[in-house]
Amino acid sequence: MNRLQLRHFAHSRTGDKGDTSNISVIAYRAEDYPRLCEWLTAERVADYFAPLLEPTAGPVRRYALPGVRALNFVLPGILRGGVTRSLALDAHGKSLGSALLDMPWERD
Repeated sequence: MNRLQLRHFAHSRTGDKGDTSNISVIAYRAEDYPRLCEWLTAERVADYFAPLLEPTAGPVRRYALPGVRALNFVLPGILRGGVTRSLALDAHGKSLGSALLDMPWERD
């Protein structure tokens, strides 16, 4: 089994609305998309970002977008108030997509 980072198989885009960030993870190759869907669950993303998530904000949600080989994750509360209220260095959450791509992906 090879252990690589998610970035070897996908790229990401991020967006924000208030204190919620969304991260799209897009498979480079069509043949990797089904495995991405199986492996990259909302629970796995929530565990990965657990230190940053606001526990009372609600669960991480995942939406599949098979037409573009993407998974979109909505992370409520992770921006701690959002652009106008947060003192965070990255109040838009643009670095969260890159951080997610650092996740190790175990693959046969």
